[in-house]
Amino acid sequence: MTVLFLLTQMLDLNTAARLADLPLHCIQQEYPNKTAHTLEREADARLSPRQLHPAFYGCFDWHSSVHGHWMLVRLLKTHTGLPKQAAIRAVLAQSLSREALAGEVAYFEKYALAKTFERTYGWAWLLKLDEELRTWEDPQGKEWARNLQPLTNLVVNLWSAYLPKQTYPNRTGVHPNTAFGLVFALDWARATKNQQFESMIVQRAKDYYRTNTAVTAIQEPDGTDFLSPSLEVADLMRRVLPPAAFPAWFNKYISPAGLANLTKAPEVSDRSDYQIVHLDGLSLSRAWCLTGIARALPEKSARRKTLLGAAQKLLDSALPHVTAGNYGGEHWLASFAVYALSQAQEP
Repeated sequence: MTVLFLLTQMLDLNTAARLADLPLHCIQQEYPNKTAHTLEREADARLSPRQLHPAFYGCFDWHSSVHGHWMLVRLLKTHTGLPKQAAIRAVLAQSLSREALAGEVAYFEKYALAKTFERTYGWAWLLKLDEELRTWEDPQGKEWARNLQPLTNLVVNLWSAYLPKQTYPNRTGVHPNTAFGLVFALDWARATKNQQFESMIVQRAKDYYRTNTAVTAIQEPDGTDFLSPSLEVADLMRRVLPPAAFPAWFNKYISPAGLANLTKAPEVSDRSDYQIVHLDGLSLSRAWCLTGIARALPEKSARRKTLLGAAQKLLDSALPHVTAGNYGGEHWLASFAVYALSQAQEP
């Protein structure tokens, strides 16, 4: 039995149901909450998270709420007979209503400083949610997709205005990471056939990363990373470069020692700490990057087999802790788990 086959079996109906419970319970949980809202006037201080964000106020912060919605849509779409379908649809129908999403658009339009709100991590997950809805043959899903379009268009416009001005990429292992955002944006552009946005992303990716060599992957991770700066770039460039060119780029980009370092599961010393628990997410995001990178290497490559095996081990290290019972991880880790497992199932 191959490593890839093992990976594809892990997101079965029971696993999907257990994971779905996490965002189902937190999407309408308003507190605790990290709003990330910049106060522009005294009255702003008296606004609750739900008043600021009538659709995406739960799950501790805006972006976690968005990718919690993506996850529930994904599981409804891919798992026929998913338990609690009615409850999941009822929750989604409230937050993906036309009125609630109009309130999200109004937030960006009302506040002058909102143009940088959730740039670019939250933007990326919003496009991933839109992509999932647009490619779902479900009457209610189509309605939610229509409701989401004004917010999606706003985000694409903001990103399109920002990319020409972004002289340098952000290489952190947390929310502002440029490569991660461009991966999801590029997937969305191709799924929706937005060729202008796609061309802009591809060009900026080449500007930022095509000549990168000898990346310092041996120094990863930082203490609160949930993304690998090195692997996120490679996950983007496998989408951008011609298939024949990517392996040569990758060999120059990262050393064997650096790559070996990225296959090791990070130590998570305190899962009750909302920042340290990021490292469980790092194992999951490394797993999905390694899976995609491996598939872009020659089929008989020894490195391909090694990376797929490493992805399996990283999943094994993190999955038992997704439902560990602490809100610091539970409000977001299930989405990372579902995305990692979904990537393993892609053809």
